[in-house]
Amino acid sequence: MAKKLGRTAAFVALWRQLRTARRDGPGFGTRLRAIPRMTVASLRARRRYDGLWRIGMMAVATAYILSPVELVPEILLGPVGLLDDAMVGSWLAGAILSETGRFLDWERRQLPAPSRITP
Repeated sequence: MAKKLGRTAAFVALWRQLRTARRDGPGFGTRLRAIPRMTVASLRARRRYDGLWRIGMMAVATAYILSPVELVPEILLGPVGLLDDAMVGSWLAGAILSETGRFLDWERRQLPAPSRITP
């Protein structure tokens, strides 16, 4: 029961992120271009972005999906073996959308406010 609830929550979170990103957030290309900046900002010592743990988890999820060892469940279980890939992939997509949105907001707040010159 807990696994079913977890899967449902993951899909609901992904759907909400996709809907929000499409409606009033930055575009997908903007989010993808933000990933290298987000990684560098997380590794920097000064004015550091706090997403290093989440970036690490996204890297592990990507490695899991691309790993040749992960093909064993597909070979043994057939299409049922793809279910774990779908779950990890949906979590990864939601995490990328969520974290890049959070990073872009953080990045916007880090920019110095424009100086106001009064005539």
